[in-house]
Amino acid sequence: MNQTKQKVKEQFHLFLSKKGLKATLQRSLILDAFLGLDRSTHIDELYLLLRGRHSNIGHATVYRALRLFAAAGIAREVNLGDGLTRYEVAGGKRRDYLVCNDCGTVTEFENSTIARHQAELARNLGFTVQSLKIELRGICGNCQERQG
Repeated sequence: MNQTKQKVKEQFHLFLSKKGLKATLQRSLILDAFLGLDRSTHIDELYLLLRGRHSNIGHATVYRALRLFAAAGIAREVNLGDGLTRYEVAGGKRRDYLVCNDCGTVTEFENSTIARHQAELARNLGFTVQSLKIELRGICGNCQERQG
């Protein structure tokens, strides 16, 4: 396990301890699966992934765990207006989103050039960025083809 994942796990266990909550096997399995993804996820997606490996983990347990991760500061909630709350590792790789206004498809992307320019602009204005999300809305290629 890499050091970053270990630090996140330690941060979560410290949070649980401070809140008087138990570090259960199910929470640990959910955290491992969450940290193992290299993208944002939503509750249903993570639940289906876990259910395939651990049939004793319920949907409500995944929901509560993700909410705990957010409260502990190890996950960040992302809302793109499609009714799904996505979660991504806080402080992890920055993600931006293309959202189709017709079908609702969400595509994650990253662009280091954009990120560098934004950081430089903020620095030049004496601003410290604490979080950033780019959400580009439009029509995806599939919907454009269907519209002809």
